[in-house]
Amino acid sequence: MSHPIRGKTAIVGMGTAGVGEAPGFSAIELLGLSVHEALADAGLELSDIDAVFAATSSHAFASMSVTEYLGLKPKYFDSTNVGGSSFEMHLLQASLALEAGLCDVALICYGSNQRTAGGRLVSMSEPQWHETAYGPRHPITAYALATSRHMHQYGTTREMLADVAVAARQWANLNPAAFARGPLSREDVLAKRMISDPLTAGDCCLVTDGAAACLMVRADRARDFPKPPVYFLGAAGANWHRSIQAMPDLTVTCASESGPRAFAMAGLGHADVDLVMLYDAFTINMILFLEDLGFCPKGEGGRFVQDGRIAPGGELAVNTNGGGLSCVHPGMYGMFLIAEGVAQIRREAGERQLARADVALLHGNGGTLSSQVTAFLGSQATL
Repeated sequence: MSHPIRGKTAIVGMGTAGVGEAPGFSAIELLGLSVHEALADAGLELSDIDAVFAATSSHAFASMSVTEYLGLKPKYFDSTNVGGSSFEMHLLQASLALEAGLCDVALICYGSNQRTAGGRLVSMSEPQWHETAYGPRHPITAYALATSRHMHQYGTTREMLADVAVAARQWANLNPAAFARGPLSREDVLAKRMISDPLTAGDCCLVTDGAAACLMVRADRARDFPKPPVYFLGAAGANWHRSIQAMPDLTVTCASESGPRAFAMAGLGHADVDLVMLYDAFTINMILFLEDLGFCPKGEGGRFVQDGRIAPGGELAVNTNGGGLSCVHPGMYGMFLIAEGVAQIRREAGERQLARADVALLHGNGGTLSSQVTAFLGSQATL
């Protein structure tokens, strides 16, 4: 049985801006450009927006900053920030607000100039006192710990991790908007500079600029817009810890909880999923999430990603835009999971377009494997 909110709201506008490098623009300017792209996509005006959902890596009060910058007067607003998974949570929050009649057009947005502003990953996180004494280089130290434990416990190898990066690059080579394109082999990934053992630079996401925004309305008016509506089918979040040292088991994320609840809310099974968009801040993420979301047994993720299974032409379409590893990663990546899901369902993905793209699973990750949010988008055929 699916949830009553399934299919009651839809994305009718999608926009991106500054993907890769956008010198001369601030984070809020890039965000604003993506909002205008989304408005043009939907045929709406700024004055139509009456709800704002925002989180960024550079604004303490994101929804208020967006409201002021764009000159909006929202009836409903929310700045929930649980890291990169915030925007999948915003899909659920916006759908609830729309269905309750608290707003009519909801904006979800993000923007960052992280690459051109400094060229390095910048964290807004407060120091974790029980970790600081050991001098961790977060977030990579945390993900390296999880990787090492998975390797020890399940026999996962660096070659398996490298195959994740290679698959991402193969998808990126089909995407003209991807920042990193060109040849990439398993040997290339293994030979890159070691950053935090056992993760090399090839196991790490990009540091880019980029912004994205989407507009949601109730389903009863979704067909009145220029582009095919992309329906919200369900979402669920889970959170077991904040600091990596408090993670109950380094090989099990709370995607194992958010995933089953999201599947149940959407009334879907694994066989229904055409596209899997996973938050690949590091190669280990893909292995952990494929396991915890039920696409393979725990401990089998490394073997699952080998032999091109998640690459173009493989049996499971994963991160068809190239992911955070090869397409775009401006600090918080969750909005770009939504953007690719919308592009595929609308059949606007060009050379990387999937033959069947009716159901997209989006999985966001925040912090150091801390917050996990799983969401589903679908075409008209899913209702």
